[in-house]
Amino acid sequence: MKIRVSQKVHYDSGPNMTPLVDVVMVILIFLMLCGSFVGSEHFLVSNLPISQSGVGSVPPPPGFIPDEPIEIRVDSRGAGFIATAGKIQADNPLALTEQLRRMRLELNAVGKSDDQLQVKISPAKDVKYRELVKVYEAALGAGYKKVAFARSH
Repeated sequence: MKIRVSQKVHYDSGPNMTPLVDVVMVILIFLMLCGSFVGSEHFLVSNLPISQSGVGSVPPPPGFIPDEPIEIRVDSRGAGFIATAGKIQADNPLALTEQLRRMRLELNAVGKSDDQLQVKISPAKDVKYRELVKVYEAALGAGYKKVAFARSH
């Protein structure tokens, strides 16, 4: 007795997967080229006026005196930060807010209105983002309306 079934070659291996793999690879490449690999990015809104520079910009009117920014240098210190602005030096947000408020009131007393005061926060390269946010919130809490960020020092 001969069994002929075992001698037959079985070609029933299912559907052809090559076109499916090709389509999936094309979609993957498309998503890699169009997508972004960074996590969720957060940004802080600043209402500092845009500086007029570059080709085609409108020159400032005659007699225009730009506002003198108050620069806050933020350096990393262990698990926290240290912020320095002129005579001010603080390592916690509450002390920084109080000292910046006092500075704003002194500048208001000599004739500088709140619209003329600008705060420029200049972080060091190793300052953590959460520490920078604390300094930003301290400046807003002190009553400054124009708060911006500068390049790291």
